[in-house]
Amino acid sequence: MRSDRARALLASRWVRVGFLAAVVAFAAYAVASQWGDVSASLGRIEPLTLVGSLAAVLVGLVGSMLAYRALLADMGSPLPVPTAARIFFVGQLGKYLPGSLWPVVAQMEMGRDAGVPRRRSASAIALTILIYLGAGLLVGAVALPFASEEAGGYRWVVLLAPLFLLLLHPGVLNPLLARVLALARREPPEQPLTGRGTMTAFAWSVVSWLAFGLHVELLAVDLGAPAGRALPLAVGGFALAWSAGFLLIVAPAGAGAREVALVAILSPVLTTHDGTAVALVSRLLMTGGDVVTAGAAALTWRAGRRGRGAPALEPDDHRQVSGTRRVPR
Repeated sequence: MRSDRARALLASRWVRVGFLAAVVAFAAYAVASQWGDVSASLGRIEPLTLVGSLAAVLVGLVGSMLAYRALLADMGSPLPVPTAARIFFVGQLGKYLPGSLWPVVAQMEMGRDAGVPRRRSASAIALTILIYLGAGLLVGAVALPFASEEAGGYRWVVLLAPLFLLLLHPGVLNPLLARVLALARREPPEQPLTGRGTMTAFAWSVVSWLAFGLHVELLAVDLGAPAGRALPLAVGGFALAWSAGFLLIVAPAGAGAREVALVAILSPVLTTHDGTAVALVSRLLMTGGDVVTAGAAALTWRAGRRGRGAPALEPDDHRQVSGTRRVPR
C-alpha cells in the first residue's frame, strides 16, 4: 500500500513541476556561486574557443545518452532517440539537487511513461554508471605517464580499472546484478545483458570521454598550453578527475573534487592559475551543456509526438507498463 502511494506521489504533476523548479534553482545557484571566479577566466578565453568547447561538451553528453540507450535496448526496451534523450537528459538535471538519488528517481518515472518498467530503468541507470566509470578509468590511464608528481595521488584511481573492466563481462555482470537486486528484494532483469550490448555502451562511453577531453584541450591551448603535450593530459585528465570526484565525493555533480584533480593533472602544461581557470570554465560549460541538452531533448520529443499526431504525454499520465519490447521509429 505504501509503495502504491509513493508511486502515485512520484507520478503527480505537481511533484514533477516542483522537481523541475528545484533543479532550475540549484543549477542557477551553481552558476551564480562560481561566477565571480569564472567571469575573470572567461575574459581570457576567445569566444570561438568557448563555442567549440561547448560543442565538444554536447557531443560528450550525447555519447553518454547513447550508452544508456544501448543498455536499455539490450535489456528489452529499445527506445527512439528523442524519447531516450528526454529521459536521460532531463533526469540528469537531478544531480544538481542535494542527494544522489534524484536522477535515478526522475529517469525511472519518465521511463515508466515511455513503457519501460521501473526495475529495468533502475538496472540500466546503474549499469550505465558502472560502464561509464570503467571507461573513464581506462581513458584516465592515458594521462598518468605525462602527469607530474603532484598528480601521483590519483594513481590509485586507475588501479581500479582492471576490476571495472572485469565486471563488464556479461558472465560476471549478470549474476552480480541479479544478486544486488535479490538483496534489494527485487526480481532479476527479464532479459540478461549480452556482450554486444555491453560493448556498444562501452564504445559510446569512450566516445563521450574523448569529446569531454577535447573541450578541456581547447581551453588549455587557448591559455597557452602546447597542443600536442596537453592533449593526453586533457583527455585522460578530465576522465581521471571525474572518476576521482565520483568515487571520493558525494556532492552535486562531483563539485570541488573534479576541479582540484584537473588542476593537478594539467600542472605540467599550465600554471595553477591557468589550470584553475580551465577547471572553472569547464564546470560552467558542463552545467550549460546539461541545461541545453535537457531543453533540446524535451522540445524535440514533444515536436516529434505532435508531428505524428499523438498527444504529448502529461506528467500525471497514469498508465500500466509492461516488459514488452518497443521498436524505435
